[in-house]
Amino acid sequence: MHDLTLHPEADDRPIADRLDALDWPGIGAALDADGYVVIGPLLTVAECAGLSAGFDTDAAFRNRVVMARHGYGQGEYRYYSYPLPPLIEGLRTALYPRLAEVANRWERALGRPPAFPPDHAAYRARCHAAGQTRPTPLLLRYGPGDYNRLHQDLYGDLCFPLQVAFLLNRPGEDFTGGEFLLTEQRPRMQVRAEVVPLTRGQGVIFAVNQRPAQGTRGAFRVAMRHGVSRIRSGQRHTLGVIFHDAK
Repeated sequence: MHDLTLHPEADDRPIADRLDALDWPGIGAALDADGYVVIGPLLTVAECAGLSAGFDTDAAFRNRVVMARHGYGQGEYRYYSYPLPPLIEGLRTALYPRLAEVANRWERALGRPPAFPPDHAAYRARCHAAGQTRPTPLLLRYGPGDYNRLHQDLYGDLCFPLQVAFLLNRPGEDFTGGEFLLTEQRPRMQVRAEVVPLTRGQGVIFAVNQRPAQGTRGAFRVAMRHGVSRIRSGQRHTLGVIFHDAK
């Protein structure tokens, strides 16, 4: 597993400065090799606590989803409304250019022209022109017995191929169980599953839908899905940063 950890706990510098300190060549290489990478801790203890505590602040969100009603699993999540909270807007804005470089490299590997502009404002304008105008960053909350089925976060024709999930609680202390799960489906092969350990404040960058992998005859598409295993005790919150907007 690729884990590019900075420090035991994140510092309180501006989020763009914290991101600048990461090993982006190493992150890109890990994403190319495995379709995911763990970074951080990037968020401070106070930031994690503040985000978690805001789950019931209705004014911050555009809607609430109870997963059991839709067959998604158990637990609930809320999509933020525009304007996004400054921390989340800062993460989205500062992460996007770095990840767009990877996304465009993946497009070229699959024989397609680069599709992603260098800044998030331009990409968001493209989403809005296509009718995808609703913000997609979300906050998830799980309690005992809750889980999230394997899925892909696709909200329209336009899809940025990478997203980031930040764990906001302490595994083994605030909750037990609730491991982040990834699966990979290669053509004509059985599914490979991976458990991705995270600590509070860490993020996992991972492929939303498909990524390229190199074979003996060139690149081919690998399908990725993600989910969360059953929570055994306590409460688990996750911040999801998705870069394409929804219809």
